[in-house]
Amino acid sequence: MTTQSTTSDNKSIVARAFAGLVETGDVASVERVLSDGFVHRRPDSTSSTKAEWLASMRASLENIAGMEVEVQHMLADGDHVVLQSRRRLPSGPEITVVDIMRFEDGLIAEAWETIEPTAEAASHLTWWAPGER
Repeated sequence: MTTQSTTSDNKSIVARAFAGLVETGDVASVERVLSDGFVHRRPDSTSSTKAEWLASMRASLENIAGMEVEVQHMLADGDHVVLQSRRRLPSGPEITVVDIMRFEDGLIAEAWETIEPTAEAASHLTWWAPGER
């Protein structure tokens, strides 16, 4: 298998699993594509195992019912896929989410997730400037 076909395959895997989760709440669609040693990492340096992450996804399904998701970008290079999306709950703020997934042997072995309230994005562009903190 070439790097090009692996990259395309990885994008397809992510697209199908994400669609299954968002459209029908099918956590199993994601579970099938996670390696046994899967690790989900958050910006606060916490991480969860496959079982912990899947349990949190199942527990959150009721809270995210009716969520609208707009995939803005899906990029892939070799064993990495990056997905940027905007998500809106019927009664909540819009968030922008960036998911980075690393593949190993055709399965997602590791994922990083960053979530930002879309309305706050502009203020986060100058976090380093004096007086902006």
